[in-house]
Parts: sequence; structure tokens; C-alpha cells
Amino acid sequence: MFRSFANVNYRIWFAGALVSNVGGWMQATAQDWVVLTELTDNDATAMGVTMALQFGPPLVLVSMTGWVADRFDRRRILLVTQGLLLMLAIAVGVLLLSGVMTLPMMLGFALGFGIVNAFDAPARQAFVSDMVSASDTSNAVALNSASFNLARMIGPAVGGLLIVAIGSGWVFIVNAATFLAMLLALMLLRVGLLAKRPKSRGRGGLAAGFRYVWGRSDLRVVFVTVFLIGAFGMNFPIFASTMALEFGAGADGYGVLSSILAIGSLAGALLAARRDRARVRVVILAAGGFGVAAFLSAAMPTYLTYGAMLVFVGFMTVTLLTTANGYVQITTDPALRGRVLALYMAVIMGSTPIGAPIAGWVADTFGPRAAIMLGGTAGLVACVIGAVWVFTSGRLHRDQNRRFLLTLDETRPLSVIDPVDPVEFSDEAAVTTPIRSPRTPPTP
Repeated sequence: MFRSFANVNYRIWFAGALVSNVGGWMQATAQDWVVLTELTDNDATAMGVTMALQFGPPLVLVSMTGWVADRFDRRRILLVTQGLLLMLAIAVGVLLLSGVMTLPMMLGFALGFGIVNAFDAPARQAFVSDMVSASDTSNAVALNSASFNLARMIGPAVGGLLIVAIGSGWVFIVNAATFLAMLLALMLLRVGLLAKRPKSRGRGGLAAGFRYVWGRSDLRVVFVTVFLIGAFGMNFPIFASTMALEFGAGADGYGVLSSILAIGSLAGALLAARRDRARVRVVILAAGGFGVAAFLSAAMPTYLTYGAMLVFVGFMTVTLLTTANGYVQITTDPALRGRVLALYMAVIMGSTPIGAPIAGWVADTFGPRAAIMLGGTAGLVACVIGAVWVFTSGRLHRDQNRRFLLTLDETRPLSVIDPVDPVEFSDEAAVTTPIRSPRTPPTP
């Protein structure tokens, strides 16, 4: 489960990321609560717009962010983005403490956070594969998710308590200090031990990454699933905050719900770390499990029972996302990994501007339970789409002519095919040749 910790660079990275993630979740809790209760009168739609502005830039800037992650040194990119996020957090904290913050100003800062994170996310995701070996990449991605969700257990609860104790402005200042841990970790990394990255071929930019994803049916299924869950199912700040208000809980109650969600998320991440490899079928099953768990949580009559169901919601969500992220990383051409991950992050983060305002409107108009059921429906639809793909792709019945395909391209080295769970590759300039499964006996 913890085999990536044998790498000294990964140990340093993990420690810095954990501290920074705790601060990030504290800030996210404070920001959501400020918009919902201090800058508006429990307006979930305004909260949805804030989320849309914060998560929209990864979608709008995807053509640039992926190219930057592939073209420039990822460690230096992260040093710049983490420094900018630190300064933005200080600015928001000062404005809140001085009492001059307004909703339009907060929306502007949300957009600023979103723009910086649009460059930070693909570089951060791809940088994992620079620190560990290819065989440990899936494990490292899962441990990153565990760090993220361990922070989610701690951060929102601490953030909610700090809002009550010292005020929301100081939460932003505390988060700014936690960015120093990540900056220190990046500076302490042993650069000589980082993997040498292949040069990006040509100037295909985003188009090359898009063609690569579109040419693989397995990645199309993963991306569609992540989009549906990201747009309609992962609006947890809206769900948890409005349900907390419905149950009569305050900021501390909202923070506790977020931490309970993270208990299941952490369990899902650690279970993913135990697996040898990421598989598409786990993504599909987790989408269906998320849908069922979301519907059950919407039916819970009390704060305690709703919180208990959030454990299962978090487990299914992180199982899906961690497996999808690991699968994308380990099966993608290293020279295109930054662009493909930028597309992935654009889908998962950029889907929020589509779904969050809708979820906020549904919560305002029909109640938070209806918004949660909308997310559950998205999970079930994603599961059905994945199941149809499994049946039609030949994977269920091991159709040798449709499942085991290998792309041969004379212009570059032979693509790697996993003999246990092969991936279908296609390219306009490639020759596609069926390959017999190693498990299939030779034909007489």
C-alpha cells in the first residue's frame, strides 16, 4: 500500500502536500460559508456561481495549461503557482478582516484562484510520474488521493471551528501559511533523482492530446464518466452546506459533514493504493455505487443518518476518481501526458461551472435533497454508459478481434500493451494489428 514511500522525493512531496491540503480545505470551507451566510442570505445559487468561476478556468484555458505542463519544468511551474495562491489567500484574508469584502470581489478572487489552479493542477498531476517509477505511478496517485482526503477529514472540521472561534478572515491567513510547506518541499526535492521526461513531439498542442483521447474508446468512457460525476455529483459544498442548514446546524456542523465525507474518501483512496493497477471496470462500478449512495443519502431523515451515508458517498467518489486518474496516467504516452491530464482536469474541474449553478438552482427551488438526487442520477447514467461500452467493446466476452489491438507506428517505439487488461489504440497514421491474448492457445 505504501511502496511509493521508498522514494525519498515522494516522501518529501507527500509531507508538504498533506500540510498544504489541510489548509486548502480549511479555506474552501471558509469561502463557501462566507458566500452562503456573510455575503448573501443563504443563497445557494451565488455559491454555485462562485464555484463555477473557480473551476471554469481549467476548461477555458485547457489549450494552454496542458502545453505548459509538457513544455516547461513542472517543479518550477509549481513553485510559481503555489506562490501565487499564497498571495491570493493573504489578500482575501486581509479584505475579510478589514470588513470591506463584497460578493463581486469574492467572485473575482474565485476567478483568480481558478486561473492559477488551471496551471497548477495538470503540472501537479503529471509531476507524480516524474518522481516515481512507472510501476509505482498508480500507487503514488492513490496515495496522493489519500493525502488529499486525509486533509479533507481534518481541514473542514478545523476550518469550521476556526470560523466560529476567530472568524473566516483568519482562516485564509492560516491557509496562506500552509502553502509554505509545499514551497519548502519543492525546494528540498532531489532534482537529480527526478525522471527524465521525453521531449514533446511536434507542436500538436491540445489537438494532439484530444486526438489521442478520442482515438481510444476506453479513455472516452472514463472522460464521460468523470464529466457526469464532476458536473452533477461532486457539488458537495452545495449539498453539505444546504443540508446542514436544513438540519439546523451551523458552520461547525457543515465542517463536520465535510470531514465525515472524507472518512469514506480516505478509505477509497487507501483501497485503491492496494491494487496493482487501475481498471476501467472499477470506474464504471464506482459510478453506479455513487448513484445508489447519493439517493440513499438524500432520503436520510436526520443529521446523523445523513452524515453516516456520506461515508459511502465519499468512498465511491474517491474510488472512481483515483482509479480514473491512475488509469489515465499509466496508459498515456509520456510525451502527451501533460496535455491528456490537462484535458482530464478540464473535464473534472471544468464540469463544475456547468453543474454547480444548476445544482444550486435546484437546491433553492426544490430543496437540497432534489439536488443530491440529480447527482445520483448522473452516477447511474454514467454506469449505464460504461456497461454498454463493456458489452459492445468485446471486453466482456474477450473478443480477440475487438479487444486485443496493438498500434504499430513506424515513427516511434512500439506502444506498450498490458497483456491482462489491454487498451485499444488508434491513430490515423498507424497500422492496427490484432494480437492474440497470451491466455489463448495457438490456433491449429
